[in-house]
Amino acid sequence: MTRIAIILGSTRPNRNGPQVAQWVLETASRRGDAEFELIDLRDHPLPHFDEPVAPMFGPSVHAHTRAWAERIAPFDGFVFVTPEYNHSTPGVVKNAIDHLFVEWADKAVGFVSYGVDGGVRAAEFLRLVCSALRMAVVSHQVSISVLTDFENHTTFTPNDRHAATLDRTLDQVVAWSTALAPLRSAVTVA
Repeated sequence: MTRIAIILGSTRPNRNGPQVAQWVLETASRRGDAEFELIDLRDHPLPHFDEPVAPMFGPSVHAHTRAWAERIAPFDGFVFVTPEYNHSTPGVVKNAIDHLFVEWADKAVGFVSYGVDGGVRAAEFLRLVCSALRMAVVSHQVSISVLTDFENHTTFTPNDRHAATLDRTLDQVVAWSTALAPLRSAVTVA
């Protein structure tokens, strides 16, 4: 069965991301077309990118990168849950992405973003980054405002529009992940 990782991209204290990621996981888990698993970047601390060569040119020399690669490799697609910091995604997300190449390639990716303006700039930034890694970026994305979609800016209250958009996003991620399977099976990891 198709496996999709939901990657929580905030590691700061008092973050809102776990509520959003849990909502995505609970919604996704009711589907029968894929298996979904939550990955919290807080549980996978990586140093600033420290490999002597770019991931596309060879295997990692560091155990932390190899462990991260082993965690990501089994998945067929991804949904990043990301806040927006200063018109972009948090550095921890970009750093986690930069540590790998083959493990991301030929897999689908969708975005659930949150921030003052729904986190849309973080998602747009990730679209460019993921495209460069040969990921199939789906068109639908969920945008959540911390001003209107959180009670007292702390308690996430998803609405029907969010649920419908998440369903469409997951439909696309699962469909593209499944469609790209032949490309992934032709690739061997060095």
